[in-house]
Amino acid sequence: MLGILGDLVEDVVVWLGEPLQAATDTACTVVRTRGGSAANVAVHAARQVPTRFLGCVGEDAAGEALARELASHGVDVRVQRRGRTGTVVVLVDPSGERSMFPDRAASQSLSTVDERWLADLEHLHVSGYAFDPAGLGAVALAAAEAVHRRGGAVSVDVASTGLMRAVGEEEFLALLARLRPDLVFANRSEAEFLGLVGDGGRGAAAAALPAATLVVKDGPRPSTVLPPSAAPVRVPVPPVPRVRDTTGAGDAFAAGFLAGWLRGGDPYAACEAGHAAAAHVLGQAGSGVPLVG
Repeated sequence: MLGILGDLVEDVVVWLGEPLQAATDTACTVVRTRGGSAANVAVHAARQVPTRFLGCVGEDAAGEALARELASHGVDVRVQRRGRTGTVVVLVDPSGERSMFPDRAASQSLSTVDERWLADLEHLHVSGYAFDPAGLGAVALAAAEAVHRRGGAVSVDVASTGLMRAVGEEEFLALLARLRPDLVFANRSEAEFLGLVGDGGRGAAAAALPAATLVVKDGPRPSTVLPPSAAPVRVPVPPVPRVRDTTGAGDAFAAGFLAGWLRGGDPYAACEAGHAAAAHVLGQAGSGVPLVG
């Protein structure tokens, strides 16, 4: 069983039909979807391996709809309910690049993780958004320790350079090290921000993560897998016919990679599985499916 700990929110995706017109109207399409980095990973992973989501949503209609929609994808959903459900407004420009405006609300309010939720996990994946200053850092650490004690593995997606700046580079790296991850996912800018890569290999800061295999994405350029004590593995990214929206592509990549990894695949095969999952998301608007109810 793969466990995913982190955020389940509503995404309000504003897909611009033209460049943003300041102080007046801009043509756009607005779509409401189920979002949250951790929830996105869970949905894509559940298509390939048994998957459980651990998180918190609001005591409101939106929270109920989100949990129900997530479960409809075959995810074993374990959530606490309190407060109001989080929302992220995603502004997507005509090139497909996005800017995000998060109001995380209840998604950061998971107070504990029931040991029974962790008992049968082979692997726990943690969204980096858990390290938000108001977030789930202590809960994530406790869950990771419990999974490690049982012989399981832990992975982390560092999620966002904006988040890392808010937490602080040194503090974020220290939290990451305390999780003792076996896998760390980052895009090129995130990995460089933390000092995890340099000169074509592992950077100086990677010494804080001695057991971690680093998985570094670089847009349309080859992804790089950096094991602790082996040569880097570079995996080309197949062309995507049309990039409509990059929202959730990194989450889909992590899900595909994890599923391939858990099935015993080598880093190259796992990366190819990640690329295939990401390509599917790049061609659609938003990270999930339209939210009804």
